[in-house]
Amino acid sequence: MNKSLKIVLLLLLSLSAGPLAAQKFGYIDSEYILNKHPDYKVIQDEIQKLSSEWKKEAQSLDQEIKDLSTQLKAEEVLLTEEMYQKRLDEIKAKQKASQEFNSRVFGINGMYYQKQAELLQPLQSKIYDAIERVSRRNNLAVLFDKAAGPSAIIYTDPRHDYSEFVLDELGIEDNN
Repeated sequence: MNKSLKIVLLLLLSLSAGPLAAQKFGYIDSEYILNKHPDYKVIQDEIQKLSSEWKKEAQSLDQEIKDLSTQLKAEEVLLTEEMYQKRLDEIKAKQKASQEFNSRVFGINGMYYQKQAELLQPLQSKIYDAIERVSRRNNLAVLFDKAAGPSAIIYTDPRHDYSEFVLDELGIEDNN
């Protein structure tokens, strides 16, 4: 009885392990795919242009604060305590406005990151759809992203890299 139980368990184990061995795995490099996509360069240029405008505005605010501080130091001796305090409060208000601007534009949920997400979302959807089609066509059970981080993949065999298939699916030719 004990021997037949072991045989049954071994048989069940071998039957359940069969489908696992047949699964196919692959990986892509989403950063490589993005950099090859012509729309990504256009999006990056637009984001860079917006970023430059916002940086100029932030620098302008900072320069204004610096000028006010310099002017206050130059006229400090001529001002009454009340006038000095008024100008100091004005400088502090400008500093607060500058910090709020930087936070609103470049903060965690700032306009810069929102605009970036808004512009990249259609491209990411297009790439994801291509990845899904490639995965289905090649019967892949799992497809990893090499660009997701070093903890995700330690070693990659180029034979299992499906990045070029995704580029082909998107209609992008490799022009190195």
